[in-house]
Order: sequence, then C-alpha cells, then structure tokens
Amino acid sequence: MSQTHTTDVAIIGAGPVGLFAVFECGMLKMRCHVIDALEMPGGQCAALYPEKPIYDIPGYPKVGALELIENLQAQAAPFTPTYHFGQRVEKLTRDGEFWVLESGTGTKIRAKAVILAAGVGAFGPNKPPLARIDDFENKGVHYFVQRREDFRGKRVAIAGGGDSALDWTLSLADVAARVMVIHRRDKFRGAPDTVDKVMALAKAGKIDLVTPYQLEALDGDPGALKHVVLKDLDGNIRKLEADALLAFFGLAMNLGPIATWGLNLVKGNIAVEPSTCETSSPGIFAIGDIAQYPGKLKLILQGFAEAAMAAHACHKIVHPGEVLHFEYSTTKGVPAA
Repeated sequence: MSQTHTTDVAIIGAGPVGLFAVFECGMLKMRCHVIDALEMPGGQCAALYPEKPIYDIPGYPKVGALELIENLQAQAAPFTPTYHFGQRVEKLTRDGEFWVLESGTGTKIRAKAVILAAGVGAFGPNKPPLARIDDFENKGVHYFVQRREDFRGKRVAIAGGGDSALDWTLSLADVAARVMVIHRRDKFRGAPDTVDKVMALAKAGKIDLVTPYQLEALDGDPGALKHVVLKDLDGNIRKLEADALLAFFGLAMNLGPIATWGLNLVKGNIAVEPSTCETSSPGIFAIGDIAQYPGKLKLILQGFAEAAMAAHACHKIVHPGEVLHFEYSTTKGVPAA
C-alpha cells in the first residue's frame, strides 16, 4: 500500500554522510526522511566492510565501520528522522514548492529540498573472469569481508593491489593461518603508509607477497576451494594452497534512476556548486562520493563537511526569509526536534 509523506528535507542514502546530514539538518530545525535501497543503514560501511577499521575520522585514531554508523545514528536520533529502508527512489519530479520522490514500492516523499548522499549509486564487485568462479562464491571466494573471524586459521589468498587488498592484509595477518597477497605488479596502489606496513610484514615473514602474478584458475570441489592457480607474464604457472580467495578489484558502479533526473553528470558523478553542494537543479544537493567539484577528495570527512554546507543551503529553502544566526554546537547544544 502506497504512502505519502511530507517533510522538510529528503535524504537519499543512509550511509555515513547521509546520516550526518540528518544531524546537520536537525541542528537547523529541519525534519528529515531518509530513504535507502539497502535493508539497513550504513551504505558501503555496513554492506561491504562492517569490521574494517577506519583511521581518518577526526577524534578517532581507529574506529570500526559499523561502530561509526552506530554512533552517527545515535547522533541523529534526537531529531527523530524517519527511515525508509529497502526502497530505491525511482522518480524525482517537481510539484509546486515540493520535490516528490517515488520509490519502487509506492512510497512518496514530498520535500522542499533533497540531499543526494547515494555514494557510488548501486554497487557490486568487479569479478575476475575465472571459470567455475560461481561454484565457489561465498564458499571460498569472497569479494567483501564482513567478519574477520570467518578466516581465523585459514589460508587466505588476497588478490588486488589497492587499499582494500592491503587493508585486509593487515587486518587478517594475525587471524589467518597464512595470508598470500597476489598482484600483477611489484608496486601497490594503496596509501603509502599502508604499503610500508604490508612490506614490513612480508620482510618479517608474516605474509607472502606473490608478484608479479595474475589469477588464472580455481581448483577444488564445488564449495570447497583447494588451490588458487596463478600465471606470470611469461606464462609460468604457480599453485597456492588456499582455503579462501578474497578478490578485490574494485566496484562496478551504476547510478541507476539518478542518471535520468536531468542533473549535470561528470564521469558518473554529479557536478555541484562547491560552496553549497547544490546541483544543476535548484533545491537538489549532492554530497559524499556522488558529488563532484574541483579539488574534491572522496573521503568520509569531506562528505561530513559537505553535509553541513548543504544543510545550511537547505535552510534558506525550507525557512525562506528567516535569518539564520550561526552558533556552534558547544554554545547552543542539541535542540529538540
């Protein structure tokens, strides 16, 4: 049964940046409805790496992805947002002073302003083109890690040369029986400090660096991986005994219906005005990974700043003519919703 809701601001995406936007809007006395295609809050943090440590959140030398999401929910809770999970926004149209969002399940949300915090849009893993890989998916082959304990005492092969591969190498090195890092080059693309830590583990004999090799095949019984077969540039074959293969080759991203809403797109992202995060459509703002402007850094902390800027810009739309006297949270506290 379809339902229609009216609110001040509709936020598309319940990842960390979307959740913080609820707080920023609440501090400016704006009510929010949040809609997300996933069945739970957290976006990529919850769906892809809930136990992955994050090191660049101010005030937290180290925080788990899921812990961060729980804290952001608690921070937003005083403003009693309404969440709509498991629903994808299919249509976004204008009706007078309101934008109208319609989900695939029939829910309609009328809002004076819209904040797009949709991350990379719909996402899924880039899978290596290996024969029989479907036989081993989630039974030996994994594209994401949700629980480190699932790999305790196992021989784990990690394929990839970016941050995800290196971060999980560090995280699993003291859990797995053995970690073997497979990459087609001797150099890695991760953060320099992370690369240095991985190299130190390899030098100490705590992990194996298997370079330059690429994945060639998988060997084992259906649902029970036994070997990962590799090939180097000269065609030489090498077999690694492995209980699990973690394949980190990035995400395949798709904006889905967002691409049809008439917004100014730049290489799969949405171009915004840097000072307000407003898109080419007045009243629609984009923050986080989906937003693009000169000097943009795809970091959660930059997304948090964008949430604050977008909220202040939304205030002029939701409360036209009302003078906003800027105050720090340490001065005014957290007002009632």
